[in-house]
Formats: sequence, C-alpha cells, structure tokens
Amino acid sequence: MDFRLELVQVPVSDVDRAIAFYTEKAGFVLDHDHDVGGGIRFVQLTPPGSPASISFGSGLTAMTPGSLEGLQMVVTDIEAARAELAGRGLAVSEIQDLPWGSFVFFSDPDGNGWAVQQITPRDPAEA
Repeated sequence: MDFRLELVQVPVSDVDRAIAFYTEKAGFVLDHDHDVGGGIRFVQLTPPGSPASISFGSGLTAMTPGSLEGLQMVVTDIEAARAELAGRGLAVSEIQDLPWGSFVFFSDPDGNGWAVQQITPRDPAEA
C-alpha cells in the first residue's frame, strides 16, 4: 500500500492575491479554482514537475494565514532555480550552502515560508 502525500493546504488571507503570487511569481500551474457553494472556494496549484500540489481557498481551514513554515521543493540546479524565481520578481534569498544541500528561501504575501533545495550528492564512502 502506497501512502503518497500529494496535497498540502496553505493558509492565505486573500485567495486572488495568493493565486497571482503563486502563478506569476513562483511559477506554479493553476489546476483548479472552484466555488463549490456554501462559502467554500477550492484552489489547487502545482509547482512545475511536481507530483504534489498545494491548495487554499475560502472556508477550507482554520489555520492562521502565514502560519505555515517548512514547505520545501527540490531542484537539480539551485542557481538556475534562484535566477528563474528572481527573474519573475520574487523576493528570494541568496543561495545558502549547507552540508546537506544548497538552499534559497522565500515567503508568500501572508508569510508562509518556502525553501528550495538542491540536494548535495552523498559520498559513496559514507553510505
């Protein structure tokens, strides 16, 4: 039995502002934007090449907007990823090189925190 994490809710205060940020600045693909009735609006977006998506909307969660930290995407080229994000006008950190990978960080307009990581290849002698 596989248990795959494929959807993570991100708490936002302004759905339309969040859609604009994630599509225009972060480059995510807008998969769904549906008013399902009863004050519920469901939005789903997916980072390019990712099997997992994020969702947000109205009437979906009691989480405080901006309270989510530790969302992480993995890339094969951190320099290219940073250049692409910065080129879209995203305020993204400088590259930080750590023993377990190279990272850049950014936040959405509500303050939800994201990391983008290029994983450092393992030394076969340490395996």
